Amino acid sequence: MAAFSQSSFAQTATPPKAELAEKTDAKAAEPKMQKVEVQGTRNYDERRQDTATKIVVTQEDIVRYGDTTVSEVLKRLPGVTIGGVQGRGGDIRMRGLGAGYTQVMLNGEPSPPGFSLDSLSPDLIERIEVIRAATAELSTQSIAGTINIVLKKSVQTAQKELKLGMFEDGGKFGENINYQVSDKAGRMSYSISGNLNHGKYERPSYSDEVRMDANGNSLVNTHTYNLGWGTFSNVGFSPRINWNFENGDTLTTQSFVNASRFDGYSSNVRTPEFGAVPDDLKDRLRPIYASDFQKIHSDFSMLRTNLNWIRKLADSAKLDLKLGVNYNKRNSDVGFAGYNQNNAQILDRQSISGATDKGLTMSGKYSAPFVQDHSFVFGWDGAYSKRSETRTQKDNVSFAANALEGLKAKPLDENFNADVTRLALFAQDEWNVTKQWSIYGGLRWEGIDTRSSGSFKSSGLNYDNTPYSIHNKSSVWSPILQTLYKLPNSKNDQVRLGITRTYKAPDASRLIPRRFYSNDNSASNPDTQGNPNLKPELAWGLDVAYEHYLPGGGMLSASVFLRKIEDITRTILVKEMDGTKEVFVSMPANDGQATTRGIELEAKFPLRAMMEGAPAIDFRANLSFNWSSLSSVPGPNNRLDSQTPISANLGIDYKMDKIPLTVGGNASFQSGGPVNISAVQSSYSVPKRVLDVYALWKFDPKTNLRVSLGNLLHQDNISASSYTGTSGSVQTNITPTTVTARVMFEHKF
Repeated sequence: MAAFSQSSFAQTATPPKAELAEKTDAKAAEPKMQKVEVQGTRNYDERRQDTATKIVVTQEDIVRYGDTTVSEVLKRLPGVTIGGVQGRGGDIRMRGLGAGYTQVMLNGEPSPPGFSLDSLSPDLIERIEVIRAATAELSTQSIAGTINIVLKKSVQTAQKELKLGMFEDGGKFGENINYQVSDKAGRMSYSISGNLNHGKYERPSYSDEVRMDANGNSLVNTHTYNLGWGTFSNVGFSPRINWNFENGDTLTTQSFVNASRFDGYSSNVRTPEFGAVPDDLKDRLRPIYASDFQKIHSDFSMLRTNLNWIRKLADSAKLDLKLGVNYNKRNSDVGFAGYNQNNAQILDRQSISGATDKGLTMSGKYSAPFVQDHSFVFGWDGAYSKRSETRTQKDNVSFAANALEGLKAKPLDENFNADVTRLALFAQDEWNVTKQWSIYGGLRWEGIDTRSSGSFKSSGLNYDNTPYSIHNKSSVWSPILQTLYKLPNSKNDQVRLGITRTYKAPDASRLIPRRFYSNDNSASNPDTQGNPNLKPELAWGLDVAYEHYLPGGGMLSASVFLRKIEDITRTILVKEMDGTKEVFVSMPANDGQATTRGIELEAKFPLRAMMEGAPAIDFRANLSFNWSSLSSVPGPNNRLDSQTPISANLGIDYKMDKIPLTVGGNASFQSGGPVNISAVQSSYSVPKRVLDVYALWKFDPKTNLRVSLGNLLHQDNISASSYTGTSGSVQTNITPTTVTARVMFEHKF
């Protein structure tokens, strides 16, 4: 244990296989170094031996189902759920919590603004770390937990790998290519990975909205049919170069380049089922378009690169320094056309927006075993980012039909700039008290300074055109304690305990008081606006787990968690006057306290390890129960952030003995149900059930053919929302889903 104590608590520290590789590289020939790397990886189980709790998902598990997006991979992990429509990605949630409660990191650093994990090919990933309890070295903006995506970097053997794939979704086809080459040249090793993904989509959806008067009587029922279609393309490139010096130092540079393009179209046709909109309702709402057409063109590009120097010092001490830069750019061109009930055009709107993010990161840590059986680490973590954003909107309302509609042009001209500075200092120690008992203690201070300014100009809206300047500053102390105890007289049973202080800082976009205009303003489709007075949410957390390890790499575990959150951020709905009309506006606000708790169960084992002569079948299963309540929202069903109450996965892999074929499947479940958002708002969603299957045929050790079917149940996604104020409304949304088929040919050279 002492040999690995330094890496066991540092989530992004050099893993044991790299420690062994560096020593061997300095004094041995190349083939021996490769052999030691592989052996070190096999002998060390991070989940079992690290004091800080962490689940590690290997590259083999990541590519098993041939997924083209990271969210499809994550949905099968214990305690992880995906929001939105099944099979299409969405916000990533741990313990059922999204909206910033789950921290997503890329190579141990917070993912850059505007970056979507679904633009990252799973083939570029070396492993995924699911970190349930916070550590001092990583940012403690992780109330629910942290998911760390680690890009490929290890070079075990010189090889080239090519993957060619095709996929079909709802009758629309796409293709993807992945390529990787890795090799060594003396003390230098390198790895280059790249991917190209292109596809089309077509997705219909339906909604019904009933609007009511103050007495709850139905006034009008509107049925809306939406059809969205378009194309998407994505290219990614990730080179890594590593130098091992004679004195044991290492210097590594790793970059990630990503570019994507999206061209989408959507049309809405609204049909009144009964009734007509009364005059008093018309006075409060903006015009309801009988139909509309929207087209979107969007380009996104990102560059992220870092330099990492590891200096070996005397007495097994080490200095680890990192310097990184990142650059993101997004441009969008949106056209919107609105039509009245006579199918005459009454609005032609053009909206052009752009955003640029520039950032610099710098971190370092010094680690040394000052005292026997202790591993101390001291370090810092700093980042600076600058965001510039512009948006212009031009309206053409010079149509003959507007003589009766009375519409006015609402041109917009927005400029927004934000500077975010983050600095953190931390110290941590892992103490091997005995062979059975280890303790991890850490303390982190993290401060965030956000300065933003902008201007909003409009001649058609009743908004303040005065330029604004916002300064928001916050800091948090985060003490952390984790312990691992291996039960006496047992090599396979152990318990864990973690006590953490975490937080959730408001992002810059939610601090800005600018208004985003809704085309059809209602309680279910309001304007949105930020709040410059937001404070961080602070949480105390408790994690307890019991783990029992089985032969052949199997394990059983049961864990419970509790979070007490202060100054919870909740989206509130208010009414404001826009000229002579009343409109709905939603905005974030700190409002009360919340408590969330849950139970997570996990099991995985090979059947042959349990029964002699059994088929080569591997089982995987996990089950999670989550509960939460908000003090500011009346119950029942006052769950936090639409928390998923129950989630489960059951997976089976069967490797046949007589033929080189492996087949498997995974069934996942996410419960829904009613949620009280406020005293006058509520929502409801039906459970989501997803079944995925795959087959892998090995022609030889270097050539594979992988076939997979996703979302075989193709269950409709159904949700509803209601508002019971002075003018009530109920809206139901139905989105059909489709089966996805994928074929991937894989060959290593």
